[in-house]
Amino acid sequence: SLYVSEYFSQSAQKLSFYSWYGNAKLFHFHVPEDTVLLRWLLQASRGKGPECTSMEITVHFRHGAPPVINPLGTRFPANATVRPSYNISITLGSAVQNTTFVNITTPAAGDWFIAAHLPQAAGRIEVKGFSTPCPYMFQADMFVLRLTDMPVLEPGVPMPHTVVSPAKPLHVKVFVPKHAAGMRFQLSSCVTSQQRACTVRVLLGSITLPQSFQRSLTCTGSTNCSLALDSPPWEKWLQIMVESLGPANASVSVEMLASFTVCRPGSTSSFLNFISLNQSQAGARPGAAGSSAPAAGEAPHNTSSQQSSCLQSQPVVREDLDVVSVRYRLLSGPSVPVSSLSPSLLLLNLNTGMDSGGSLVVNLLLNKTSVSLANATVAACVSAASPVLSLNASRNCSTAFSQGYPLSVSTSSAEAMLIVLYPQTDDWFLSLQLLCPKGQGECTSAEAKVTVFAYLTPCFNDCGPYGQCSLLRRHGYLYAGCSCKAGWGGWSCTDDTKAQSVGTQNLATLLLTLSNLMFLPAIAVAVYRFYLVEASVYTYTMFFSTFYHACDQPGVAVMCIMDYDTLQYCDFLGSVVSIWVTILCMARLKKILKYVLFVLGTLLIAMSLQLDRRGVWNMMGPCLFALVIMVTAWVHHGAKRRHCYPSSWKRWVFYLLPGITLAFIAISVYAFMETNENYYYTHSIWHVLVACSVAFLLPPRDKHKKPWAWSQKLTCRYQICQNDREELYAVT
Repeated sequence: SLYVSEYFSQSAQKLSFYSWYGNAKLFHFHVPEDTVLLRWLLQASRGKGPECTSMEITVHFRHGAPPVINPLGTRFPANATVRPSYNISITLGSAVQNTTFVNITTPAAGDWFIAAHLPQAAGRIEVKGFSTPCPYMFQADMFVLRLTDMPVLEPGVPMPHTVVSPAKPLHVKVFVPKHAAGMRFQLSSCVTSQQRACTVRVLLGSITLPQSFQRSLTCTGSTNCSLALDSPPWEKWLQIMVESLGPANASVSVEMLASFTVCRPGSTSSFLNFISLNQSQAGARPGAAGSSAPAAGEAPHNTSSQQSSCLQSQPVVREDLDVVSVRYRLLSGPSVPVSSLSPSLLLLNLNTGMDSGGSLVVNLLLNKTSVSLANATVAACVSAASPVLSLNASRNCSTAFSQGYPLSVSTSSAEAMLIVLYPQTDDWFLSLQLLCPKGQGECTSAEAKVTVFAYLTPCFNDCGPYGQCSLLRRHGYLYAGCSCKAGWGGWSCTDDTKAQSVGTQNLATLLLTLSNLMFLPAIAVAVYRFYLVEASVYTYTMFFSTFYHACDQPGVAVMCIMDYDTLQYCDFLGSVVSIWVTILCMARLKKILKYVLFVLGTLLIAMSLQLDRRGVWNMMGPCLFALVIMVTAWVHHGAKRRHCYPSSWKRWVFYLLPGITLAFIAISVYAFMETNENYYYTHSIWHVLVACSVAFLLPPRDKHKKPWAWSQKLTCRYQICQNDREELYAVT
């Protein structure tokens, strides 16, 4: 046999602490056909700085679709099917790098996915630039050993083969045709080169993760041994491995035979399906009234066809709506006729390679008036690769190499729903059959009508009112995940274990918005001291900070007066410019110079915020530059007057020191104390402290300026009007 080794690699990704599925870094590989050995090379590394500590990295594997993981232990939505993912842990201790190998023999061909993440996130809100996070990197490489000339076992034809040694097992493959109801594998004439009784082990099927349904058969002696499989995967190559369990130097000769039992499907004729499709696409066009297509909801079928076939295939149209969004429509109408003679079968095509990143939803609704037997039950199975052709209560929807998902509807429970999270890339089947409690003979002539709604959606229920459905991308592969808010969690944001109550959400909104009213004293002080430009900036900041936080709320207490991104930008701009103009105002510069710096600084701040809105130097840079200008101006004033500036000790004790103290406390709260849980009150404290510090730090008005004299200004305005009237009278 000729083996070929192939190597596939993807670029390393920086890992994140886990809070939702978007934090897991996904790797997507494609395993070619006839692969007999798969080896993953997993490389993890971390930085060398003092902030880097020992860390445990969790790596998940899955065949056919991204792994469904639950590191936080939250609840999944009701009716969702969850099977634990296969995962390993990689520990980065004293060594800065760790290399791990994972071997899989006879892996299933197709898509394989790896997801890696760090432990649960701490929830602390870190200001970009104040601290340097430790970089944890992860890279996955794939080695495959592929057999280029794997022998093909033809159905119904005995094939002799030789197993050279226990170290070199024999690999063959057989193609499973469509509509195969069963397969029988038989091994006979097993003898060793030493003419002794042989012992061999046969492995049928490939390994898939997280669950593998590979079938094993041990044959001893020359007697025939066989294995029967129900519902093998349709239109796929089935790999068979035969390995010797005898002495190392003895070869084994065997004869293999594979046979299939093919199911004869019974369905509406292709001609009627074609007419029905044309009619549904054309709608009510002129001349279509005389069409001979069956009416909606009336599937054409006959009893003789049901009795001579093992399944009734229902024509289904796949309708692509958007990315990871598909709707399945039955040509004969939404109602499917279900009998006890043979199952009704619906094909749900999910084999495009881009459908595994969403959620498959199947909803069944029984028409109670269509069931003549009160105790009858409609059993259903949703399975991949091959359908379940014999439904009963004991089989639990199992096929040859997979485990399906059972559903049932009856007159007492007329509705059932199934949610398959990240369905694997394959052909999916929905099988329905009518079951009677006293045996199938009781309901031979009975028939039930079941309405089927099947669709693929990126996020089930669009993540609900407390979640946001995000479309994620890894190279060309797209998948979706839910980002939850207001304390809600779970795959679809349905876990309310830590959810905030509506009262807490309202309180958070009121605190974050009404705390901005503390700018009113600062605005009043600025207006009273004739700092009108500064008062305008404070008013701008108060307005946009109020409505930004009203729009930024995670729960139901939300109000957005304009686009969220615009509100956020204006809030950040107003905050930094407020600090800028306040410090320059304290410098006591000449008016022309002060206003030039106001405008020039505002333009530069607007530019820097557009480049990096959350960078710490967007706030610290203008602050430090303004402080340099203020200190220089104060030194100049002090040297010119030959005494300390400001000269009044009362100014220092009652205004400057309290204002500086409040500003330092506000920066400490903003940079080091905010978390996701306490954000609504720690950030409100930040609003209050910053606004109060501004009121303390604003310098007194110039001595030559008098306070606002509203009464005099009103009198002057009245006098002007009186003079205008007298002048007009004189002209007349």
